[in-house]
Amino acid sequence: MDSVFDGLYQKYHQDLYRFLFYMVKNKELAEDLVQEVYIRVLKAYDRFEGKSSEKTWLFSIAKNVAIDHFRKQKGWKRWLVEKMDFSTTQISDDVPLPEEIAQQREEIKLIYQCLNECTMDQKMVVILRYIHELSISETAEALTWTESKVKTTQHRAIKTLRKKMEDLDKEVMPSGKIEIK
Repeated sequence: MDSVFDGLYQKYHQDLYRFLFYMVKNKELAEDLVQEVYIRVLKAYDRFEGKSSEKTWLFSIAKNVAIDHFRKQKGWKRWLVEKMDFSTTQISDDVPLPEEIAQQREEIKLIYQCLNECTMDQKMVVILRYIHELSISETAEALTWTESKVKTTQHRAIKTLRKKMEDLDKEVMPSGKIEIK
């Protein structure tokens, strides 16, 4: 079990941390929640049947850990809205050209700001699909949804993001567009 656990940790620790960080917007809390994920993994690994990939199973556990955390919070919906303010997020990029890094950071920051217009379900789908690059079926498994629900939620999230970005584009950058595909 130790080698299996070590393998899971090595492969997926950063992905789980990023997912939880995007959800709670607090480094220390995200680290604590990742530890809770691994506690649940240790307790439940013998019941893992392999019907889904380990990655989607871990994201499913992480989603439940985050939801459980929010439920424990007093006024968790208000707290969540405040924590989903991505305007102060530092986005790092390994691209060596400073101009490209600056432009990418502004575009990413804009997208994160626009995520505030999405529902919690839409945010989870966007994070899993576009940040963690899970397929529709993997996202459905991680969220324990149907693929149809993932597709519908993704479509609505993109529509919401596109509208908000177009509105911001008109306010901030009269010429030039940022396109979400």
